[in-house]
Amino acid sequence: MNKHFLSTLLGVALLFLATPRLQAAPYTLTPEAKISLITCGPWQGELYSAFGHSAIRVFDAQQGIDWSFNYGTFDFNQPNFYLNFARGRNFYMLSVQEYPAFRDYYIRDNRYIHEQELNLDSVDRQALFNFLWNNALPENRSYRYDYFYDNCSTKPRDVIKQVFGDRISFEKFVVSESRTIRQLTDLYLVHQPWGDLGIDICLGLPMDKDADANVHMFLPDYLEKGFDYATIKNGTLSMPLVREKKIVYQSSSETHPFSFTHPLVIFGLLMIALIVVSFIDIRNHEITGWVDKILFTTTGLLGLLLVVLWFGTDHKAAAWNFNLLWAMPLNLFLPLIRSVLHRQRYFQAMTILTVLLLAAWPYLPQELNLMLIPVVIGLLFRYYVNFRLLSRVKIINS
Repeated sequence: MNKHFLSTLLGVALLFLATPRLQAAPYTLTPEAKISLITCGPWQGELYSAFGHSAIRVFDAQQGIDWSFNYGTFDFNQPNFYLNFARGRNFYMLSVQEYPAFRDYYIRDNRYIHEQELNLDSVDRQALFNFLWNNALPENRSYRYDYFYDNCSTKPRDVIKQVFGDRISFEKFVVSESRTIRQLTDLYLVHQPWGDLGIDICLGLPMDKDADANVHMFLPDYLEKGFDYATIKNGTLSMPLVREKKIVYQSSSETHPFSFTHPLVIFGLLMIALIVVSFIDIRNHEITGWVDKILFTTTGLLGLLLVVLWFGTDHKAAAWNFNLLWAMPLNLFLPLIRSVLHRQRYFQAMTILTVLLLAAWPYLPQELNLMLIPVVIGLLFRYYVNFRLLSRVKIINS
Protein backbone atom coordinates (compact mmCIF):
# COMPACT_ATOMS: atom_id res chain seq x y z
CA MET A 1 0.00 0.00 0.00
CA ASN A 2 1.22 3.52 -0.81
CA LYS A 3 3.29 4.94 2.04
CA HIS A 4 1.84 8.42 1.69
CA PHE A 5 -1.69 7.02 1.67
CA LEU A 6 -0.99 5.32 5.01
CA SER A 7 0.40 8.52 6.49
CA THR A 8 -2.68 10.39 5.27
CA LEU A 9 -4.96 7.89 6.95
CA LEU A 10 -2.95 8.23 10.14
CA GLY A 11 -3.21 12.01 9.96
CA VAL A 12 -6.98 11.86 9.52
CA ALA A 13 -7.28 9.40 12.40
CA LEU A 14 -5.24 11.63 14.71
CA LEU A 15 -7.30 14.61 13.63
CA PHE A 16 -10.52 12.94 14.71
CA LEU A 17 -8.98 11.66 17.93
CA ALA A 18 -8.36 15.33 18.71
CA THR A 19 -12.07 16.13 18.53
CA PRO A 20 -13.35 17.94 21.63
CA ARG A 21 -16.59 16.77 23.18
CA LEU A 22 -19.29 19.43 22.93
CA GLN A 23 -21.33 20.07 26.05
CA ALA A 24 -25.03 20.87 26.02
CA ALA A 25 -24.58 24.64 26.08
CA PRO A 26 -21.78 26.72 24.55
CA TYR A 27 -19.09 28.40 26.60
CA THR A 28 -19.23 32.11 27.27
CA LEU A 29 -16.17 33.50 25.54
CA THR A 30 -13.90 35.90 27.38
CA PRO A 31 -13.18 39.40 26.02
CA GLU A 32 -9.75 38.20 24.82
CA ALA A 33 -11.21 35.47 22.60
CA LYS A 34 -10.53 35.52 18.84
CA ILE A 35 -12.34 34.07 15.84
CA SER A 36 -10.48 33.68 12.55
CA LEU A 37 -10.88 32.38 9.05
CA ILE A 38 -8.21 29.77 8.29
CA THR A 39 -7.17 29.20 4.67
CA CYS A 40 -5.09 26.13 3.82
CA GLY A 41 -3.27 25.98 0.51
CA PRO A 42 -3.76 23.43 -2.26
CA TRP A 43 -1.90 20.13 -2.34
CA GLN A 44 -1.49 18.09 -5.51
CA GLY A 45 -1.24 14.72 -3.79
CA GLU A 46 -4.97 14.06 -4.20
CA LEU A 47 -7.68 15.48 -6.42
CA TYR A 48 -9.88 16.55 -3.49
CA SER A 49 -7.00 18.52 -1.92
CA ALA A 50 -5.98 20.39 -5.07
CA PHE A 51 -8.31 23.33 -4.39
CA GLY A 52 -7.30 24.14 -0.82
CA HIS A 53 -9.45 24.24 2.30
CA SER A 54 -11.15 26.70 4.66
CA ALA A 55 -12.15 26.50 8.31
CA ILE A 56 -13.06 28.78 11.22
CA ARG A 57 -10.86 28.94 14.31
CA VAL A 58 -12.16 29.87 17.76
CA PHE A 59 -9.38 30.67 20.22
CA ASP A 60 -9.92 31.55 23.88
CA ALA A 61 -6.83 30.87 25.99
CA GLN A 62 -8.56 31.53 29.30
CA GLN A 63 -11.22 28.92 28.54
CA GLY A 64 -8.73 26.44 27.12
CA ILE A 65 -10.44 26.62 23.73
CA ASP A 66 -8.52 26.37 20.48
CA TRP A 67 -10.84 24.70 18.02
CA SER A 68 -11.31 24.54 14.27
CA PHE A 69 -14.86 24.36 12.89
CA ASN A 70 -14.49 22.44 9.65
CA TYR A 71 -17.32 22.09 7.12
CA GLY A 72 -15.26 19.81 4.87
CA THR A 73 -15.76 16.42 6.52
CA PHE A 74 -18.06 13.50 5.80
CA ASP A 75 -19.04 10.24 7.42
CA PHE A 76 -18.50 6.99 5.50
CA ASN A 77 -20.97 5.33 7.87
CA GLN A 78 -23.93 7.48 6.88
CA PRO A 79 -26.76 5.42 5.33
CA ASN A 80 -26.26 4.64 1.62
CA PHE A 81 -23.03 6.68 1.51
CA TYR A 82 -21.71 5.31 -1.78
CA LEU A 83 -25.11 5.36 -3.48
CA ASN A 84 -25.70 8.95 -2.39
CA PHE A 85 -22.20 9.91 -3.53
CA ALA A 86 -22.82 8.42 -6.98
CA ARG A 87 -26.22 10.10 -7.25
CA GLY A 88 -24.93 13.52 -6.22
CA ARG A 89 -26.64 13.47 -2.85
CA ASN A 90 -23.52 13.86 -0.74
CA PHE A 91 -23.97 14.96 2.84
CA TYR A 92 -20.99 16.71 4.37
CA MET A 93 -20.87 17.83 7.96
CA LEU A 94 -19.41 20.37 10.33
CA SER A 95 -16.82 18.80 12.60
CA VAL A 96 -14.86 20.32 15.48
CA GLN A 97 -11.19 19.50 16.05
CA GLU A 98 -8.40 20.82 18.20
CA TYR A 99 -6.83 23.53 16.06
CA PRO A 100 -3.17 22.51 16.63
CA ALA A 101 -3.91 19.02 15.27
CA PHE A 102 -5.83 20.55 12.35
CA ARG A 103 -2.96 22.96 11.62
CA ASP A 104 -0.24 20.31 11.83
CA TYR A 105 -2.15 18.00 9.48
CA TYR A 106 -1.90 20.60 6.70
CA ILE A 107 1.67 21.60 7.50
CA ARG A 108 2.67 17.95 7.14
CA ASP A 109 1.63 18.12 3.48
CA ASN A 110 3.49 21.41 2.96
CA ARG A 111 0.28 23.40 2.56
CA TYR A 112 0.42 27.07 3.48
CA ILE A 113 -1.84 28.30 6.27
CA HIS A 114 -3.15 31.87 6.45
CA GLU A 115 -5.16 33.23 9.35
CA GLN A 116 -7.50 36.24 9.17
CA GLU A 117 -8.68 37.36 12.60
CA LEU A 118 -12.19 38.76 12.32
CA ASN A 119 -12.90 42.29 13.50
CA LEU A 120 -15.69 41.37 15.91
CA ASP A 121 -16.61 42.76 19.31
CA SER A 122 -17.37 40.42 22.20
CA VAL A 123 -21.12 40.33 21.44
CA ASP A 124 -20.55 39.43 17.80
CA ARG A 125 -17.93 36.82 18.67
CA GLN A 126 -20.32 35.15 21.07
CA ALA A 127 -23.14 35.22 18.53
CA LEU A 128 -20.96 33.57 15.86
CA PHE A 129 -19.60 31.04 18.34
CA ASN A 130 -23.12 30.15 19.51
CA PHE A 131 -24.18 29.56 15.91
CA LEU A 132 -21.18 27.35 15.17
CA TRP A 133 -21.67 25.43 18.39
CA ASN A 134 -25.33 24.76 17.65
CA ASN A 135 -24.51 23.91 14.03
CA ALA A 136 -21.97 21.30 15.19
CA LEU A 137 -24.51 19.33 17.23
CA PRO A 138 -25.22 15.89 15.74
CA GLU A 139 -28.75 16.81 14.71
CA ASN A 140 -27.60 19.95 12.88
CA ARG A 141 -24.13 19.29 11.51
CA SER A 142 -24.96 17.66 8.16
CA TYR A 143 -25.64 19.63 5.00
CA ARG A 144 -26.24 18.84 1.33
CA TYR A 145 -22.91 19.32 -0.39
CA ASP A 146 -22.49 21.02 -3.77
CA TYR A 147 -19.15 21.31 -5.56
CA PHE A 148 -19.45 25.00 -6.32
CA TYR A 149 -22.25 26.53 -4.27
CA ASP A 150 -22.24 24.80 -0.88
CA ASN A 151 -18.85 23.49 0.17
CA CYS A 152 -16.14 23.93 2.82
CA SER A 153 -15.26 27.35 1.38
CA THR A 154 -18.70 28.86 0.83
CA LYS A 155 -19.96 27.67 4.23
CA PRO A 156 -17.86 30.05 6.41
CA ARG A 157 -18.95 32.98 4.24
CA ASP A 158 -22.61 31.98 4.31
CA VAL A 159 -22.56 31.30 8.06
CA ILE A 160 -21.13 34.75 8.78
CA LYS A 161 -23.70 36.34 6.47
CA GLN A 162 -26.46 34.37 8.20
CA VAL A 163 -25.34 35.47 11.67
CA PHE A 164 -24.75 39.14 10.86
CA GLY A 165 -27.14 39.68 7.96
CA ASP A 166 -26.90 42.96 6.06
CA ARG A 167 -24.11 44.16 8.34
CA ILE A 168 -21.71 42.07 6.24
CA SER A 169 -20.80 43.23 2.74
CA PHE A 170 -18.55 41.67 0.11
CA GLU A 171 -19.34 44.35 -2.49
CA LYS A 172 -15.79 45.71 -2.56
CA PHE A 173 -14.44 42.33 -3.68
CA VAL A 174 -14.23 42.34 -7.47
CA VAL A 175 -12.41 40.01 -9.84
CA SER A 176 -10.11 41.56 -12.39
CA GLU A 177 -10.38 38.80 -14.99
CA SER A 178 -13.56 37.14 -16.24
CA ARG A 179 -13.44 33.35 -15.92
CA THR A 180 -15.92 30.50 -16.03
CA ILE A 181 -16.23 27.95 -13.25
CA ARG A 182 -14.42 25.43 -15.47
CA GLN A 183 -11.53 27.82 -16.07
CA LEU A 184 -11.25 28.43 -12.34
CA THR A 185 -10.98 24.71 -11.62
CA ASP A 186 -8.40 24.40 -14.41
CA LEU A 187 -6.13 26.82 -12.54
CA TYR A 188 -5.77 24.33 -9.71
CA LEU A 189 -5.41 21.17 -11.77
CA VAL A 190 -2.40 22.01 -13.95
CA HIS A 191 -0.45 19.27 -12.20
CA GLN A 192 -3.36 16.83 -12.14
CA PRO A 193 -4.16 16.43 -15.85
CA TRP A 194 -6.13 13.20 -15.39
CA GLY A 195 -8.27 14.76 -12.69
CA ASP A 196 -8.79 17.85 -14.84
CA LEU A 197 -9.73 15.64 -17.79
CA GLY A 198 -12.20 13.62 -15.72
CA ILE A 199 -13.94 16.76 -14.49
CA ASP A 200 -14.06 18.24 -17.98
CA ILE A 201 -15.59 15.05 -19.38
CA CYS A 202 -18.16 14.39 -16.66
CA LEU A 203 -19.39 17.95 -16.04
CA GLY A 204 -21.27 19.82 -18.71
CA LEU A 205 -22.43 23.26 -19.74
CA PRO A 206 -23.20 24.62 -16.22
CA MET A 207 -19.43 24.58 -15.63
CA ASP A 208 -19.04 27.17 -18.39
CA LYS A 209 -21.10 29.80 -16.62
CA ASP A 210 -19.24 33.07 -16.04
CA ALA A 211 -18.21 33.20 -12.39
CA ASP A 212 -18.91 36.48 -10.61
CA ALA A 213 -17.03 37.48 -7.46
CA ASN A 214 -19.48 35.61 -5.26
CA VAL A 215 -19.08 32.36 -7.21
CA HIS A 216 -15.27 32.70 -7.13
CA MET A 217 -15.45 32.14 -3.39
CA PHE A 218 -16.16 28.44 -3.80
CA LEU A 219 -12.35 28.33 -3.88
CA PRO A 220 -10.59 28.99 -0.54
CA ASP A 221 -7.99 31.32 -2.09
CA TYR A 222 -10.75 33.56 -3.39
CA LEU A 223 -12.70 33.32 -0.13
CA GLU A 224 -9.59 34.66 1.59
CA LYS A 225 -9.46 37.55 -0.90
CA GLY A 226 -13.17 38.15 -0.41
CA PHE A 227 -12.63 38.49 3.35
CA ASP A 228 -9.74 40.89 2.71
CA TYR A 229 -12.23 43.27 1.08
CA ALA A 230 -15.29 42.50 3.22
CA THR A 231 -16.75 45.01 5.67
CA ILE A 232 -18.95 44.82 8.76
CA LYS A 233 -21.18 47.57 10.11
CA ASN A 234 -21.36 48.59 13.75
CA GLY A 235 -24.20 51.06 13.87
CA THR A 236 -23.44 53.55 11.11
CA LEU A 237 -19.71 52.77 11.08
CA SER A 238 -18.43 50.37 8.41
CA MET A 239 -15.16 48.60 9.27
CA PRO A 240 -12.97 45.96 7.61
CA LEU A 241 -14.14 42.47 8.51
CA VAL A 242 -10.52 41.35 8.96
CA ARG A 243 -8.68 42.90 11.89
CA GLU A 244 -5.35 41.18 11.37
CA LYS A 245 -3.91 38.76 8.84
CA LYS A 246 -0.90 36.55 9.39
CA ILE A 247 0.92 33.70 7.75
CA VAL A 248 0.89 30.71 10.09
CA TYR A 249 2.93 28.54 7.74
CA GLN A 250 4.54 29.37 4.41
CA SER A 251 4.81 26.37 2.14
CA SER A 252 7.98 25.69 0.22
CA SER A 253 7.98 25.45 -3.57
CA GLU A 254 7.62 22.02 -5.13
CA THR A 255 8.59 20.63 -8.51
CA HIS A 256 6.18 18.65 -10.67
CA PRO A 257 8.14 16.67 -13.27
CA PHE A 258 6.55 15.77 -16.58
CA SER A 259 5.14 12.26 -16.69
CA PHE A 260 5.00 9.97 -19.70
CA THR A 261 1.57 8.88 -18.44
CA HIS A 262 0.25 12.38 -19.21
CA PRO A 263 -3.03 12.21 -21.18
CA LEU A 264 -1.47 13.99 -24.15
CA VAL A 265 1.19 11.28 -24.40
CA ILE A 266 -1.28 8.42 -24.00
CA PHE A 267 -3.87 9.90 -26.34
CA GLY A 268 -1.25 10.99 -28.84
CA LEU A 269 0.06 7.42 -29.07
CA LEU A 270 -3.52 6.15 -29.34
CA MET A 271 -4.24 8.55 -32.20
CA ILE A 272 -1.09 7.50 -34.07
CA ALA A 273 -1.97 3.83 -33.60
CA LEU A 274 -5.53 4.33 -34.88
CA ILE A 275 -4.30 6.31 -37.91
CA VAL A 276 -1.71 3.64 -38.75
CA VAL A 277 -4.29 0.85 -38.43
CA SER A 278 -6.68 2.86 -40.60
CA PHE A 279 -4.17 3.30 -43.43
CA ILE A 280 -3.25 -0.39 -43.25
CA ASP A 281 -6.96 -1.28 -43.46
CA ILE A 282 -7.45 0.95 -46.51
CA ARG A 283 -4.38 -0.48 -48.20
CA ASN A 284 -5.35 -4.10 -47.48
CA HIS A 285 -9.09 -3.57 -48.01
CA GLU A 286 -9.77 -5.03 -44.59
CA ILE A 287 -11.32 -3.70 -41.38
CA THR A 288 -9.59 -4.53 -38.11
CA GLY A 289 -12.76 -5.24 -36.21
CA TRP A 290 -11.29 -5.91 -32.77
CA VAL A 291 -9.84 -2.38 -32.67
CA ASP A 292 -13.24 -0.87 -33.46
CA LYS A 293 -14.99 -3.11 -30.97
CA ILE A 294 -12.74 -1.85 -28.14
CA LEU A 295 -12.90 1.77 -29.28
CA PHE A 296 -16.63 1.99 -29.91
CA THR A 297 -17.55 0.02 -26.80
CA THR A 298 -15.37 2.25 -24.63
CA THR A 299 -16.75 5.50 -26.04
CA GLY A 300 -20.29 4.11 -25.91
CA LEU A 301 -19.97 3.15 -22.23
CA LEU A 302 -18.50 6.55 -21.43
CA GLY A 303 -21.39 8.22 -23.24
CA LEU A 304 -23.85 6.08 -21.29
CA LEU A 305 -22.19 7.21 -18.05
CA LEU A 306 -22.59 10.86 -19.09
CA VAL A 307 -26.28 10.28 -19.83
CA VAL A 308 -26.76 8.66 -16.41
CA LEU A 309 -24.96 11.56 -14.70
CA TRP A 310 -27.19 14.02 -16.54
CA PHE A 311 -30.59 12.38 -16.15
CA GLY A 312 -30.14 9.84 -13.36
CA THR A 313 -28.40 11.84 -10.64
CA ASP A 314 -28.61 15.16 -8.83
CA HIS A 315 -25.25 16.34 -10.20
CA LYS A 316 -26.57 19.60 -11.65
CA ALA A 317 -23.23 20.42 -13.23
CA ALA A 318 -23.42 17.23 -15.33
CA ALA A 319 -26.30 18.52 -17.47
CA TRP A 320 -26.09 19.51 -21.15
CA ASN A 321 -22.78 17.75 -21.69
CA PHE A 322 -21.31 18.40 -25.15
CA ASN A 323 -18.86 15.51 -24.70
CA LEU A 324 -21.75 13.35 -25.87
CA LEU A 325 -20.91 14.55 -29.38
CA TRP A 326 -17.87 12.25 -29.37
CA ALA A 327 -18.61 9.85 -26.48
CA MET A 328 -21.57 8.47 -28.38
CA PRO A 329 -23.85 6.07 -26.44
CA LEU A 330 -25.25 4.80 -29.77
CA ASN A 331 -21.91 3.09 -30.40
CA LEU A 332 -23.03 0.44 -27.92
CA PHE A 333 -25.86 -0.58 -30.24
CA LEU A 334 -23.68 -1.18 -33.30
CA PRO A 335 -23.79 -5.00 -32.84
CA LEU A 336 -27.59 -4.79 -33.20
CA ILE A 337 -27.34 -3.18 -36.65
CA ARG A 338 -27.15 -6.18 -38.97
CA SER A 339 -27.74 -4.38 -42.26
CA VAL A 340 -24.47 -3.36 -43.92
CA LEU A 341 -26.22 -0.41 -45.55
CA HIS A 342 -27.56 0.84 -42.21
CA ARG A 343 -24.15 0.45 -40.58
CA GLN A 344 -22.59 2.42 -43.44
CA ARG A 345 -25.10 5.20 -43.01
CA TYR A 346 -24.37 5.29 -39.28
CA PHE A 347 -20.63 5.57 -39.90
CA GLN A 348 -21.23 8.20 -42.58
CA ALA A 349 -23.30 10.26 -40.13
CA MET A 350 -20.66 9.86 -37.41
CA THR A 351 -17.88 10.86 -39.81
CA ILE A 352 -19.71 14.06 -40.70
CA LEU A 353 -20.60 14.77 -37.06
CA THR A 354 -16.99 14.26 -35.93
CA VAL A 355 -15.62 16.54 -38.67
CA LEU A 356 -18.11 19.23 -37.65
CA LEU A 357 -17.21 18.75 -33.98
CA LEU A 358 -13.50 19.26 -34.65
CA ALA A 359 -14.23 22.32 -36.80
CA ALA A 360 -16.52 23.84 -34.17
CA TRP A 361 -14.34 22.90 -31.16
CA PRO A 362 -13.19 26.47 -30.33
CA TYR A 363 -16.70 27.89 -30.75
CA LEU A 364 -18.81 25.50 -28.68
CA PRO A 365 -20.57 26.99 -25.63
CA GLN A 366 -18.96 24.25 -23.53
CA GLU A 367 -15.17 24.31 -23.35
CA LEU A 368 -14.07 20.78 -24.24
CA ASN A 369 -10.68 19.65 -23.01
CA LEU A 370 -8.00 20.06 -25.69
CA MET A 371 -6.39 16.79 -24.62
CA LEU A 372 -9.39 14.98 -26.12
CA ILE A 373 -8.64 16.13 -29.68
CA PRO A 374 -6.28 13.19 -30.45
CA VAL A 375 -9.02 10.78 -29.31
CA VAL A 376 -11.61 12.44 -31.52
CA ILE A 377 -9.24 12.43 -34.50
CA GLY A 378 -8.63 8.71 -33.94
CA LEU A 379 -12.39 8.14 -33.83
CA LEU A 380 -12.81 10.08 -37.06
CA PHE A 381 -10.37 7.80 -38.89
CA ARG A 382 -12.12 4.67 -37.66
CA TYR A 383 -15.58 6.01 -38.57
CA TYR A 384 -14.32 6.93 -42.04
CA VAL A 385 -12.62 3.56 -42.63
CA ASN A 386 -15.81 1.72 -41.71
CA PHE A 387 -17.93 3.98 -43.90
CA ARG A 388 -15.59 3.65 -46.90
CA LEU A 389 -14.82 -0.07 -46.75
CA LEU A 390 -17.69 -1.77 -44.96
CA SER A 391 -19.64 -2.96 -48.00
CA ARG A 392 -16.69 -4.40 -49.93
CA VAL A 393 -14.16 -5.86 -47.49
CA LYS A 394 -13.92 -8.57 -44.89
CA ILE A 395 -13.71 -7.76 -41.22
CA ILE A 396 -10.77 -9.41 -39.53
CA ASN A 397 -10.50 -10.46 -35.90
CA SER A 398 -14.00 -9.20 -35.14
